[in-house]
Amino acid sequence: MALRHIALLIAGLHVLICKTWAKVEVSVEDRVEVSLNSHAEIPCMYISREPAMMIVWSTKLPGRDQTRRRIYYFDDQNEIIDEGSDYTGRISVKHSHNKSTEQGNIILTIDKVRLSDEREFICTVHNVSKEHGEGRTRLQVFNSPSFPEIEGTYSGISVDAEGPSKIADCKVENGYPRPNITWYKDRFPLQNSDGVVKIMDSVTKNPSGLFTVESELSIKVVREDEDAQFYCEVNFFFPEGVKMTESNRVNITVHYPTTEVTLSINPDNPFLKEGDTVEIRCKGNGNPHPLFSFRHKEELLESENDVLILENLKRSDSGTYECLSYDVNTFIEVNGSISIQVHYLDPIVVTPEEMVVDQGGDITLTCNALSSLSVLAAWYKDGMQVGDRHVLHLHNASYDTAGIYMCELTVISIPELQKQKSVQIHVRGKPDITEGIAVGPVNKVDRTVNLTCYAQGYPTPNISWDLSDQRTGQSVPIPVAEDHETTTGVLSMISVKATSELIANCSASNEFGTISVSRNIEAFARGTTTTTKAPSTKGITVPPKKQQKGGSGVAIAIIIICLLLLAILCSVLYFLYKKGRLPCGRSGKQDFMKETASKDDIVMEMKSGKSEEAVLLQGVNGDKKTPTE
Repeated sequence: MALRHIALLIAGLHVLICKTWAKVEVSVEDRVEVSLNSHAEIPCMYISREPAMMIVWSTKLPGRDQTRRRIYYFDDQNEIIDEGSDYTGRISVKHSHNKSTEQGNIILTIDKVRLSDEREFICTVHNVSKEHGEGRTRLQVFNSPSFPEIEGTYSGISVDAEGPSKIADCKVENGYPRPNITWYKDRFPLQNSDGVVKIMDSVTKNPSGLFTVESELSIKVVREDEDAQFYCEVNFFFPEGVKMTESNRVNITVHYPTTEVTLSINPDNPFLKEGDTVEIRCKGNGNPHPLFSFRHKEELLESENDVLILENLKRSDSGTYECLSYDVNTFIEVNGSISIQVHYLDPIVVTPEEMVVDQGGDITLTCNALSSLSVLAAWYKDGMQVGDRHVLHLHNASYDTAGIYMCELTVISIPELQKQKSVQIHVRGKPDITEGIAVGPVNKVDRTVNLTCYAQGYPTPNISWDLSDQRTGQSVPIPVAEDHETTTGVLSMISVKATSELIANCSASNEFGTISVSRNIEAFARGTTTTTKAPSTKGITVPPKKQQKGGSGVAIAIIIICLLLLAILCSVLYFLYKKGRLPCGRSGKQDFMKETASKDDIVMEMKSGKSEEAVLLQGVNGDKKTPTE
């Protein structure tokens, strides 16, 4: 009996050992992840001394139906891909076995993965002992969604709206599994909050099985949201992990009431003056801008809503300007103000406006004007400054003192604000002829000479002329005189023909007396000219006589002939001098000149008062000639 029990025990152990060695161990991955439309490889490994005698791949759909559906079969005689399944024509299987490691490897490949492939795959391996092992793998399919599209609310959103207002929509399409949308404001994530933030998501599963997710963001806006950036972030799965995509940024227009109004001036000049143009601009801190109106001294002004233009400013435009804003939505009125000062300089008042003073007397002139700012005063006479105060004192008046004095007032802070006014000063007394009779240029055609006589005095002197022949003593007809009054006297001019030696007399008289001067005018040589500096006319210009037009060719011919004659004359004189027939003394020269002078070559001599000056006529070439020449 003991031996029998031992034999049975040995036989049982043998059977147990054989069964243990015959068991097939199969290992697979829990999950295989793959992208849509790509190919998937599902590995299946087993441990066995011998290669697998049979391999079966089958699938099980998710849900309640747990029925297995075979898609692949292999044994030592057959390899079958089941017809009529979802995988017909899309799968292939490779298998191998390594005797040294007793390890077998089976790979199921699925082409053009579909969403419907997301299911459980079962690998079953049988050995020669008809033992088997199996492993289960779940295939996970992914599809990256489209780039998120965001559309903001373009109409204004009021801060006074009750409850959250719609900000933007975000949409993402064709994702699998379902993507998730998160909202951000300036990189700060937003979540649902009662009365402040409201996020509504909607998910649509397309016929293809892909998901479209839409999300709407609404918030209770505040004024600071006008500068905020809103965007949505999409998170989705893919084989390598989790991926994130951000949408574009959007801004919103926030409407809020005006609570403050500010005014500005263009140009921003503290020294505005009469005649300037200025713009006053009104700006509120609300959005949109409210309606603006301007008021000055309780009077409404016409304006272009937020801009008031003041042209040709007057001093009455000074004061405070108010800008009033009215919000048509909230019916709130807000105002602001600004003050401007328009500076001015009134017309100058000079006292006295005109003055007559006796010679040797004193004069006091005052100059002033009303101004909003301090002014500088300056006095000018004949372009020269003679004073720098509002009061000008002139002592011991003379005829040089007489004339026009101009007062100029300049606002110190606004140099361009400047005004001027003149005053006439007359110095009363006997006429004075300071420069005598002046001889002007000789006219080449009619050989007349202009005589001028200038007399100072007040009342304005009357000038009379007297002409007489020096040789006969007879009076010569006096031509019509041209008289021109100046600020301090009168200038008289006559034109005479000097065909003989004349004495010209100029007399100036007024109620205080008479003064006369005379001058000898000798005859002029034919065809020559002389010029004597004319006296100062003190503020008046005497128009010259118009030159008569002559033939320039004839004049040139005459000049050439005269030059030839002069050269011949010089040669004759030099010859006589060498022969000793020409005296070298002064008296000799005088005699020779007397003998050679002709009627047409008369020398003119001009005398005035006690002085006497002889003027030799210039030659036609403009050079003065000595008698020896």
